[in-house]
Amino acid sequence: MSITVSPAIMELLKDPSALIPAIAQDSLSGEVLMLAYVNPESLALTIDSGFATYFSRSRNELWRKGETSGHLQKVVSISLDCDGDAILLQVIQEGSACHTGEFTCFHREIFPTEKSHDGEITE
Repeated sequence: MSITVSPAIMELLKDPSALIPAIAQDSLSGEVLMLAYVNPESLALTIDSGFATYFSRSRNELWRKGETSGHLQKVVSISLDCDGDAILLQVIQEGSACHTGEFTCFHREIFPTEKSHDGEITE
């Protein structure tokens, strides 16, 4: 499958030949759901379809999130970071984002912290 990538998308990207980290965030809760990668073609497909499409590094191919599981990500907005080397997709997540069945891929806490009531981190 080939799609025409608009010059506007190419101009936004710092290095259009590289894979760009893409953070998917739940548009309602603000919870970070997952980190994946996009290239100009998958970003163009995302914008065109309204559903998150990423580039799989392990399979070396494009994949629409939820294509086989049904756990689609409807894109609400896309923002480019200040350096032009990462994007943030605000999405409406259908079902779980993680292949394990968890809602978010970031469900394994490795460094718990305790916060005081005033928001300061305690030691």
